[in-house]
This record gives sequence, C-alpha cells and structure tokens, in this order.
Amino acid sequence: MSKPLVGIIMGSQSDLKIMKEAAEFLEEMKIPFELTVVSAHRTPKRMVDYASTAADRGLKVIVAGAGGAAHLPGMVASLTTLPVIGVPIKSSNSIDGWDSVLSILQMPSGVPVATVALNGSKNAGILAAQIISVADKAVTKRLSQYKLSLQKKVEESFKEIESKGWRRSSE
Repeated sequence: MSKPLVGIIMGSQSDLKIMKEAAEFLEEMKIPFELTVVSAHRTPKRMVDYASTAADRGLKVIVAGAGGAAHLPGMVASLTTLPVIGVPIKSSNSIDGWDSVLSILQMPSGVPVATVALNGSKNAGILAAQIISVADKAVTKRLSQYKLSLQKKVEESFKEIESKGWRRSSE
C-alpha cells in the first residue's frame, strides 16, 4: 500500500458517518489516505503528535472534522504548515451546527483553515484531491473526469425535463 498523502481525522468515532464521504471520494480518486480519531480536548497530546509529525510522515493535506466547539481543525493548523480542511459537523451537543461552523471558519490571522459546509466531508475530499492534483497529473485527469461526470448528470436532468415539453419562460 502506498504511503498516505491525506490524513482524515475526526474528534470522535461518531463523526465517522460524516467523514467517510471524504474517504470514499479519495478512494475513488486513488489517493492513499489514513483515517483516525484525534480529539483536541480528550487526547491533546495525540493531536499534537499527529499534527507535528504529519508532514514528516508524507502527508500533504489534513482533513479534520469536528462538532460542537470544533477546535480540532484550528489546533491542528496551528501545529503544521500543511493545508488543513475543516469539516464542521452537526453533532448531538451542537447548536444546530453553527457552533462548529463558526469555530472552524473564524480562525485568527496566520492560522488559516479551509472550511467546507456543515457535514460537507465529500467536498473536503474533493478539495484535498485538488490540492494533491497540483503535483500529480494522474489525479488531475481523474478529477477532470469526475467534473465531466457532474456536468453530464446536469445535462441529462435538463434534457429529461425538456423532453416533457417544458421550456424556459424566455422562449
């Protein structure tokens, strides 16, 4: 197995139901990754070790999902020079997800975290793949094919609607 290029971490195992979408996308793109639980609050030493050794272990991007106070992405970003993509997760102790979104989004100057939508780990996987693609033409090609498949889905949907005789109001 190839060395992981993307680290997918989450604050607790209950986040896996959301974070697995990032892993599934990376598998589809044939990008090696690792996935584990790293809690900023319950295992801070593990978090520090994970983040501070990530680049030396060959990781190029970290995708970090967290709910509630959601300190994991920001704390990891403070400990590494790697790009960190934060996934806010609507958890059982969440204030409708806003606490997670704002905790990840409102990072201080000098410690950026790319932030995707609430529960948006697939987009985090896509963004991680796009970052990897800068130095990997094979990933670039697979991403291009993926984007083309999205376009085809939309084209098929509007052709289906138009086949029913519905037209744009401007015609």
